[in-house]
Amino acid sequence: MADLVEGPIGVERLLAGAARRDCGAVVLFLGTTRDHHEGREVVRLEYEAYRPMALAALEQTERDTVERHGVASCRIVHRLGVVPPAEAGVAVVVAAAHRGAAFDACRWAMDQVKSAAPIWKKEHYADGGAGWVAGARLE
Repeated sequence: MADLVEGPIGVERLLAGAARRDCGAVVLFLGTTRDHHEGREVVRLEYEAYRPMALAALEQTERDTVERHGVASCRIVHRLGVVPPAEAGVAVVVAAAHRGAAFDACRWAMDQVKSAAPIWKKEHYADGGAGWVAGARLE
């Protein structure tokens, strides 16, 4: 079940929850804060969401990932609030019988999160400025 958290994402718990005797692959993707964007130094990100819709979108993405890719499980956790550089703002964990399906499903799920979940990202810069990051079109 998807989750929205304030504070660090519990990666160990996610991995433990994904372990299955019938699966030979567990893929974990962590989206972390970079210290730069378009030539500007980023000191932190700040995520906001419309919680009910965001949670519903994440849960739908989990279900769609399992159905579309035939994997055993998918779990998504997104962090809200301030996320400093090098810390994870989002985690996607997929368990599958084989690594190919797990990698493909994990990437697809993350792309869905970025395109469908009502979660907004604001960058704060070293020069004191800040700006909302526009969504990227998937190709």
